[in-house]
Amino acid sequence: MKIIISTIAILIGSLTFAQTKKDTASKQKDIEAVTIIARKATVESKVDRTVFNVANSSILAGNTTWDVLRMTPLVSIDNNDAIKAEGENVTVYINDRKSVFKGKELKEYLATIPADNLLKIEVITSPSSRYETSGSVINIVLKKRDDEGMKGSVTLNNRQNRKNSQYTNFNLNYHKKKVTQTLIGSYSDNTWAQNSSIINSLYENNAVTNINTQNISRNKSPSISSTSEYELNDKNNIGLILEYYQSRKNSSSDADGTNYANDIFQNSYLQNQSSTGLSRTLGTNFFYKYYDKEKNRILDVNVGTNYDAYEDNNTFIKTSSTEPTPNEIGVNSNNQARNYYLKVDYTQPFGKNGGTFEIGGKMDFNNNVVPYDLSGNNLDNLRRNDIFHYEDNINSLYANYSKTFFKKLETRIGIRYENIHFKVRQDVAGTSRKDSYGNFLPNLLLKYSFSDKYDLSFTYNRNIWRPWYTEFNPFLVPNNDGIYYRGNIDLEPNPSDRIYMKLGILKKYFFSARYMFTNQDYWTTYTVEDNKTITYPGNFTGKVKKYYLFANTNQTFLKNKLSVNLGFGWYYIDNSDFNERNDLKAKNYISYWGGSTNISYTNLFNKNINLSAWVEISNQNNGNSYANKTNVFHNISATKIFTKTQMEVSLQLMNIFQRPNFDATTYSPAGTFRNSSQSDWYGFSLSFVKRFGNQKVKGNTKTDVEKNGGGGK
Repeated sequence: MKIIISTIAILIGSLTFAQTKKDTASKQKDIEAVTIIARKATVESKVDRTVFNVANSSILAGNTTWDVLRMTPLVSIDNNDAIKAEGENVTVYINDRKSVFKGKELKEYLATIPADNLLKIEVITSPSSRYETSGSVINIVLKKRDDEGMKGSVTLNNRQNRKNSQYTNFNLNYHKKKVTQTLIGSYSDNTWAQNSSIINSLYENNAVTNINTQNISRNKSPSISSTSEYELNDKNNIGLILEYYQSRKNSSSDADGTNYANDIFQNSYLQNQSSTGLSRTLGTNFFYKYYDKEKNRILDVNVGTNYDAYEDNNTFIKTSSTEPTPNEIGVNSNNQARNYYLKVDYTQPFGKNGGTFEIGGKMDFNNNVVPYDLSGNNLDNLRRNDIFHYEDNINSLYANYSKTFFKKLETRIGIRYENIHFKVRQDVAGTSRKDSYGNFLPNLLLKYSFSDKYDLSFTYNRNIWRPWYTEFNPFLVPNNDGIYYRGNIDLEPNPSDRIYMKLGILKKYFFSARYMFTNQDYWTTYTVEDNKTITYPGNFTGKVKKYYLFANTNQTFLKNKLSVNLGFGWYYIDNSDFNERNDLKAKNYISYWGGSTNISYTNLFNKNINLSAWVEISNQNNGNSYANKTNVFHNISATKIFTKTQMEVSLQLMNIFQRPNFDATTYSPAGTFRNSSQSDWYGFSLSFVKRFGNQKVKGNTKTDVEKNGGGGK
């Protein structure tokens, strides 16, 4: 940690000194390069969100949207690719369009979007009722090219981690009078490796299993997306978004395990897994926009479909010291998910004193099928096949009213109602469930400005987190580490409440406090059945209370060339009731630190060289899973821009001083389960970017996004 901070401090200090000398000398002679002085701060802190302005940052070159998201303030990503904001669940939007993906599927999708398209990333910690979310919202805002003619870019990237990976993409944009057409394509050939050490300790018979795994996965992923927009007149737009993504996977995993009971050796095993898979995703979104600038009225209508298919073929060969012959199991599945939606949003002024009223709703239909087929010489009492069905209909309505009183008090009050009808069933086992429930989700925002230098804000949000459809599937299958996994057909949703306060000083210093509580949740847990250790999502009752204090500052120096954002926070979690009700032998109270800093320097030596550095201190404690180690992530990048040829070359160094290691212990009534995984997120990458055409970008405001981005998913 000290090495990382010292290195960055020396780097920035040297650059500051060198730049000061260079600036003094430059007064005596002409310079060919043009320096843009006025620009937005890299990180902006607002009443309900933190905005990461990345449009002109050197971290974009050669990266994907997923890479930049990992370096966004307040955002953390664990070893299972779950995205958190301030340690809480998030819903990802792209240009105010909700993504249908979660987990690893979301990672793969965001990895197809070139970072060069990014304008900014908004981390909305207090979202309005307009957003369909279970917690915070991450809104990824893409650039809108506003000049006429053809323009675009091509990127080539090579990345060296444990294995070598390649990535390329192209961007094409055509704008002529009333027609705008955007085409984005990418292809990646990524190889990912991970080593894990697992210790499973069961209370019964003091049984302990030590497992070591080595995983290597290679994905070849082409994607293409098209956005077509036609301006009917100055108030009406129509458009169509088409997206296609494909990924072909080949992976292998080796695991070795030893089992003990009361410190006496029982047996050992070796397991080899080989897997091939093919996933395809097709999304469509037709949108109509009405925008009356004079009367400030906006009507946004979206209708769309999403189809997702994933075919996976696995072979497990397990050799046990107590069995004469290896046990071979084949697992084949072919998931298919279909989604259909209609969404309407309307905004207009309300009253004569500057109020704004928003109203809208959405109808969402999902029809998903997950067939499983098992084969092998010894299935060890596993069911051979089944077909899992999941269907739901989610209807939602919302309303927001916002107004400023006395030119000092900003207010927003909102209410959202969501109602879900769903049913699940298995064809062979015959298990089924049918349920429905509705929830009112209020929110409130107040901000009082004492002056143009001091303000205080207060927000309240109620949210609900619903299980993902595959988490309901109770079909039991082997895991790559030698144990088993299944879903839970009896999962319940998780409601939560959040109170948030923020004090702003001089528009540069921000101090915030948050309190969040919930009375029930579901988390990964473990059990033992028929001598099998099984992991599954389980319901947990009991109150969890979380407290959070955070300080943040945004600073610019040297005529806005040097930008620094620094944030640091303290977390305190009260799990006493949660642990008691669920018989968990874990700490009742947890406290830990976390924070991040983003440093960027623009136009070094007036030679169009941009530098950036990012450091994050991360502790990931979630529900019944406790972090054993603090991770320090870091990234350093340098980009040279050749203005005459419109080319860029970028070098990026990722976690070169310390490789991330995700180490956490999960507590369940059956025992404790510790997993330590060494991440493959380290090494370096080299990128080349060639641009053509006029690269002028229109800065999307929220209204611009609503008018131009599509708001369907």
